[in-house]
Amino acid sequence: MNNRIIKGLLGGGLLGLICVVGVSVRSQGEASKTFIFALWYNRVLLGILMGAPWRKISKLHQVLRGGFFGLLVSFSFYAATGFSDVISFFAGIVYGIVLELYLSLE
Repeated sequence: MNNRIIKGLLGGGLLGLICVVGVSVRSQGEASKTFIFALWYNRVLLGILMGAPWRKISKLHQVLRGGFFGLLVSFSFYAATGFSDVISFFAGIVYGIVLELYLSLE
């Protein structure tokens, strides 16, 4: 595996843990384990996608790519919640950008 994919996987897993903490706080501990796992797994998948060996592009295009893939991946989770978890959906867009910028530090 190339270094970028490994960094993406680790970054996605870490951002997933942040999401798990956030949803646990927002739901006051009432979120199901399945919901929490699905949210964490969604972030891991985002990390793997962002970790793919993309060609070098400008910072602006990196931000746009990160936001687009964050939207794309997070939309599947958002739809699965019956379009109810808006915060996680928008966080996914931001996380896509964060991951892309983090991965471009190579």
